[in-house]
Amino acid sequence: MASEYIKTVTESDFEYEVIAYSNQIPVIVDFWAEWCRPCKTLTPMLEKLAEDSQGTFRLAKVNVDDNPNLSLRFGVRSIPNVKAFRDGHLVSEFLGLQPEPRVKEFIRNLAPSQIDLLLEKGQSQLESMNWLDAANSFDQFLAKSPNQPAGLLGLLKSSLMQGLFPEAKQIMNEFPPSQEFAHMELLHPLFDALSREEINQPIDDDILDAAYRNALRLMMRGNLPATMDGLMDILRQNKHYRYDEARKVLLGLFEVLGDNHPLTQQYRRELAMVLF
Repeated sequence: MASEYIKTVTESDFEYEVIAYSNQIPVIVDFWAEWCRPCKTLTPMLEKLAEDSQGTFRLAKVNVDDNPNLSLRFGVRSIPNVKAFRDGHLVSEFLGLQPEPRVKEFIRNLAPSQIDLLLEKGQSQLESMNWLDAANSFDQFLAKSPNQPAGLLGLLKSSLMQGLFPEAKQIMNEFPPSQEFAHMELLHPLFDALSREEINQPIDDDILDAAYRNALRLMMRGNLPATMDGLMDILRQNKHYRYDEARKVLLGLFEVLGDNHPLTQQYRRELAMVLF
């Protein structure tokens, strides 16, 4: 199969076509042979995925019968045997015929697609609290991968934090069953609190109610540290304020920012100390 993304490699050019070339893009090496029945299924699958990837990785095909020294060098004792190289080093491998979803995951972990990079970009922008740019990245991702739960979850978070409540409500109402569904549900209390008309009403005389509404206003202005401080102050006085609404709103903010965000880590520790 002639292709710029697929290369037949031998002992004489392996160093250049695989090892050196992997410093530019990842190279997946398919060790195969004519007599290998599973190879007749796996090799065409790899070729198609290489074509579909449009250059995110190179597929190098090595016939083990013609290149015994390469088989010996890399410990190939049975085939099909697939090894991945990046930056001049062997970084991953699998043995035997694998289902296509497993092979796609193997490739995706090695060489993220442009679509995957859009999703990663949006997640990074969420962590930076850049809600508008995050929404744009998730919109682009969903244009290429419609109704993908991770993209919908990201768009929901960025819509909420921009105060785009009709858009957020539609996403929640139409959210597909998936692993992300439970994460989406964590955002419901945040949506309810922010979208209620009462945050636009005058602040009343109740001290905790006034503090709570002020925290919500600070959140919509983008001051999340002050918001979290305010919510924590309320919880120190009443752990179950508004039937646990303040706690659930804080958990919703953790979900928006992600587990690794410094604010999430700091205030999650403080929350644990207050509650337990």
